[in-house]
Amino acid sequence: MFCEKAVELIRELQRSGDGQLTAFNEDGLRQVLQEMEALYEQNQTDVNEAKTAGRSDLIPSIKLRHTCLLRNQRCVTAYLYDRLLRIRALRWEYGSVLPANVRFHLCADELQWFSQYKRSLASFMKSLGDGDGLDLTQDMKPPKTLYIQVRCLKDHGEFEIDDGTIILLKKNSQHFLPRWKCEQLIRQGVLEHVVS
Repeated sequence: MFCEKAVELIRELQRSGDGQLTAFNEDGLRQVLQEMEALYEQNQTDVNEAKTAGRSDLIPSIKLRHTCLLRNQRCVTAYLYDRLLRIRALRWEYGSVLPANVRFHLCADELQWFSQYKRSLASFMKSLGDGDGLDLTQDMKPPKTLYIQVRCLKDHGEFEIDDGTIILLKKNSQHFLPRWKCEQLIRQGVLEHVVS
């Protein structure tokens, strides 16, 4: 049946849900592209035969295959675009370093795109604030307090805050730090917000 593999790619996205990223379906994508190539070649053959032999009876099957080609193209484009949107959202959720379990689901081209997006975003943020830069990834939700109590989940080493104070982040140590300095480390799993 035509277009079944392409529709399966879309169903895979729907099953994964919002914010979830399944492994890149390289095999499914390859099968869709092979089907498209076969449809295109068959259409070329039939178009040439219709022209040379004057066979107008081939036109309906040519139109059907062309419609299938367009449908496959739309499905593949939707699959790839949806994955890019999810990968872009991962940059805002996890920061510039993706966890290993998330990186595992990306193909090489997606990792390259993530890296380019990360650089573009960093360059843009550096250009804001009269050349001083502005980190747009901080305070994804409006803070209720400027300082929060955090617990260190793993050894991280020295951490400097704006007033020049250097704090040693050792596993299980607790600190009262500015929220905006901690959010990135919280998303990376280095710190945990202690709610009292």
